Parts: sequence; C-alpha cells; structure tokens
Amino acid sequence: MKKAKFLVLVVLLLSILSFSTTIKMYLVTDYHSHAIPFYSEGQHGFGGIAKIIAFLKDKAGDEDTLVFGGGDMINLGTPAWSDKFHAIEMPWFNNIFDAMAYGNHDSEYGPADFQEVWKDVTYPILGANILDAGGVPVFEYFGKRYLVLEVEGKKIAVFALAGSDFDSLVKPAARPVEGATFGDFMTTAGEIVDEMEAEGVDLIVFIGHAEYEETLKLAREIEGIDLIFGTHSHLKIPLTKIEGTETYFISPYQYGTYAAEVAVYFGADGQKSVSGSLIPMDDSMPEDPVIADKVEKLQYELESDPEFAYLFEWIGDVETELSAANVNTGESVLGNFVMDIIREKSGANVALSTSSSFRASIAPGSTVYEDLKNALPYVNIIYVYEVKGETLEKILNHSVSQSGTGFFSQVSGVRFIISNGKATSIEVQADLECPDSFDLLNPEATYLVATTNYQGLFAPGYKDLFAGLPYTDTGLDVQKIVKEYMQNNSPVSARLDGRIRQ
Repeated sequence: MKKAKFLVLVVLLLSILSFSTTIKMYLVTDYHSHAIPFYSEGQHGFGGIAKIIAFLKDKAGDEDTLVFGGGDMINLGTPAWSDKFHAIEMPWFNNIFDAMAYGNHDSEYGPADFQEVWKDVTYPILGANILDAGGVPVFEYFGKRYLVLEVEGKKIAVFALAGSDFDSLVKPAARPVEGATFGDFMTTAGEIVDEMEAEGVDLIVFIGHAEYEETLKLAREIEGIDLIFGTHSHLKIPLTKIEGTETYFISPYQYGTYAAEVAVYFGADGQKSVSGSLIPMDDSMPEDPVIADKVEKLQYELESDPEFAYLFEWIGDVETELSAANVNTGESVLGNFVMDIIREKSGANVALSTSSSFRASIAPGSTVYEDLKNALPYVNIIYVYEVKGETLEKILNHSVSQSGTGFFSQVSGVRFIISNGKATSIEVQADLECPDSFDLLNPEATYLVATTNYQGLFAPGYKDLFAGLPYTDTGLDVQKIVKEYMQNNSPVSARLDGRIRQ
C-alpha cells in the first residue's frame, strides 16, 4: 500500500512539473557604439562588444531563453567608432537577438544607410508606431506590429514603440525610411496589447524605446503588460514591481555596462512569478575571441585614420575622478565641473543643464578628447536667458520633480535644499565678479540663466517655462569650451560643495 501511494505521489509530481516551466530573458540596451571596454562606476574594463557577445551568445543557445536589444546601437558623432564604422556590430547579433527595439539613434546616418544595415540582420526590429509616408507600419512581420514567440510551450508576446519624444529627437533626414512619422505612443500601445491578448498569449513584454516616465505611464494606464525592459533613459534600476500595477520593470543602464536578466516561472496553477537581476559586464567576464580580434584591428584602423586621430590626442590631466555618480538625483562632481565652466564662460548668474547631457565619468589620469566626448556626447549650444526670480524658482522645482530621471538638472551659481519635493532656501550668485557671493532668491529680480539649446527649446517641462523669455544664442559649444578649459588649466579637479542638498 505504501509503495502504491508513493507511486501516485511521483506521478502527481511529474504531472505538476510537466505543466510548469521557467523562461529566461536577457536584454542589453543603449549600446551607442561602445565597442571597446570603458571606465564606469569607478573602474576600468566595463562593457565592450566582445564581452557582450560572449555573454549573450552563451545564453542564446538555450531553448528556454530569449535575448533582446533595447535599441540605440549607434550614435552619430560620439564615439568615433560610430562615425567610422556606423552599425557594423548589428549583424554580429544575428542568431543572438530574438528581437530589437528601434531606437532614436539607430538611423542617424539616414534611411539609405539604415536600409543597408537592416538587410544584413536576421532578427526583427520592432517599433509598432513607426509609420512610412503612407501611414503603413515600417516594422511589420507576418502582418503584425509585434512578435509572438513560442518558448517551452508558452506564447511570449514582444513589442516596442517609439517614445513620444521621437518626433523632436529624430530629424526627418535621420528616420528609418523617407517621410517616416511616429504614431501616438499610448494609443498604439493600447491597440497592440488588445491584439496580443486576443491571441491568448501567456506573457506580454515591452522592450522599449521610451523614457522612464512614459513607460511608467504605460504600465499604469494599460493593463496586461507583464514586463518592461527600461531603455532610452540610461537608468540603472534593478527589477521592481511598478507601484499600483502588476507590471515588472528592469533597466540595465547604458553602453552594455550591465545586462538585464529576468526569469519568469509559470506554475501548473497558471500563476506567474518573476525574478531578475542586473549582470555586470565587468573585467571578470570573458570576451569572444573572434569578436575581440575584429575589434582590436578596427580600433587600430580608427585611431590611425587622419580624420579621427585628433580624438585620441591628449587634452589634459584629471587629478581625481570627474564622477557622474548621482547625476540624476543631486549634485555630481562632473556636473559641478562642467556647469561652473558654462556659467563663467557665458557670464551668467546661474547655469543649468539636464543630467541627460552627462553620460559617463572621466577617469583620473591622462585624458584624450574622446574621453571627454564620451562623458558629454551631444552637441549642446549655450543660450543665456533673462529669467525673473519667480520663474527661476519654478524651473528649479521642475528639476526637483524630475529627480531620478535624465531631466533632473545639474547647476552652477545657485544652491538650494530639496525638501518635500521642492527647491527651498534658494540662493543665487548675485555678483558675477565674486563666485562665493550668494543672496537669497529675489522673485522680482532678473537673472541671467545659461542653459543648453536642448533644455531651453525641447526638454519637456523646461521648454514651457523658458518659452517667450528673451535669450541670447552665445554660439558656445559645451564640449568645446570644456576641452579648452582642460587644455589651459591642466591638471583639473572638481568636488562636491553642497550646492544641492537633501
């Protein structure tokens, strides 16, 4: 009798196990042509395409695993690898990626260039709201704007969207096809989720490419999305459940510094459980030898090219790390360093710039121009606005409201305390000749406020506050004035000084 009961239990256990399964998913995003290992989070040796390929190729061979790219594989202008080789790495992910989201940088070299790259990749590129001149979806497979992948008997639905900022970010000449437009983000998302649910899928996954705040809104307003891979905002966020939803979110930072790993367990009772972590692509990770050999030869070719050789010339020495740590939540060493240069060069009382302009720390030691461009990769021109004190306070409050995102501002010439979600005890540098002279903000006074053309004209929230204010286009390029400062003042250093306090 005991033996019979034991056999029944074994049969029941095997039956339960046969109806349960675990599916793993991996994602890297916002690679931006960072082909060689780089300095990040205080140490050398993070990332590099040979390391990323080695890690993901090993995972892609498992039948219970999916591998995704979050978009932005290239970056016009910085790093130089992108301008020299364009999207040479994208076909290296053939037989590795199961799908990739279209990112706002991915067709920066124009539609003809993008079409050539697209022909060479064997994995689908997704972007459900990207339309051609006739309003037809550009990325469509088997009549669908999304994928349904069958893994271990489960139907995994995967989709991507162009964020609401694409229309301003992606100029007409840099779109995937001529005349391309971007459909409404939320409307398209609702349509796609409805279509996927009608197919009876077991899991819905969003792989980008949109700002953090917009993906949170997506989860809160459209039910049914199980997992969102964070892209576009370059944020490092471990797996978390979005408050007020059943949706999980994970974001693996930028450039291949981390890979996101998520495991979804499907129980025999129909319940799902989600776990995950960020896997550092640090110096302990092995490289794919074939890719490493390619990269070494191509990097030598790049540095030997007269068109790009100047980027690898010395521009100065850095005494201590110009760290971008905390750039999205408070003052940072790199932010203080750059913003002080901007304020002084432009002759403004106050300077501010969205933290999205600061993308990497600069290591201590000898620095080349390419290091600086990696830290400040975008061409930002300084505008100086005439701003009333009451409006400046609103600008600072908007910055504080964006804490944790790329729309938080780094500052100079102003100091304040963040309290209850507001900028309080605001003091402004009133005397331009005396950098240590601060007075309490006067709501009626007019201050000269230096910012980037991006922040003044395009950044959400800020553009409305700056709209209609008198301004001067100084023509000063942030990257170039910082380079000149480093050349003329080497060795350089900076520190935290309490200009933004919690």
